[in-house]
Amino acid sequence: MTTLHPFLMFEGRAEEAMNFYAGLFPDASIDEINRWPDGGPNAGKIMTARFTLAGQTFMANDSPVNHAFAFTPSISFFVTVDDEAQLEALAAELGRDGQVLMPPGAYGFSRRFTWVNDRFGISWQLNLP
Repeated sequence: MTTLHPFLMFEGRAEEAMNFYAGLFPDASIDEINRWPDGGPNAGKIMTARFTLAGQTFMANDSPVNHAFAFTPSISFFVTVDDEAQLEALAAELGRDGQVLMPPGAYGFSRRFTWVNDRFGISWQLNLP
């Protein structure tokens, strides 16, 4: 069977990010963690991991190599919420120590919408249709 999972490459903060996201979404889970072996440059960090948010499985790792690139808002996670309180709560937590790209508002295509980058650089579009 063919599967497709978003894969998030961090440089040392994968476990912190997964725990943060799992605390924000109901029924979230951290499904598997495989760590880099002792003795290497990334010892104890995430070699590969799987976690689930809102029914979507993600993969993540901590790269042992520093790269000249990072996450960009050109790829974002679009989250449809059930009510305004949920949108505001997610926006507040995801936006804390991050960046607001579009503040919460009615933009014509949505009753309430906001777009934020979180403190890890991941981009989130939050929508109340």
